[in-house]
Amino acid sequence: MASLADLVKWRDALVEARLSGVRELQDQNGESVRYGTDSELARAIAAADREIAAMGRRTSNAFTFKTSKGLDHA
Repeated sequence: MASLADLVKWRDALVEARLSGVRELQDQNGESVRYGTDSELARAIAAADREIAAMGRRTSNAFTFKTSKGLDHA
């Protein structure tokens, strides 16, 4: 599974390609993906956004508080 940083980098590359009119992208392994239409590219960006959002939800922002009244001095 890709890391959050990898997903963000890939999504940014997709957005840059879409804005510049490029339809073929090559990853760091040398594999290329060709998108036939702008809507295919838009769906790939949306899928990357969903994965990024899902990874963000997997991290916990919950705090656990442990409190006590302190030591009882009798």
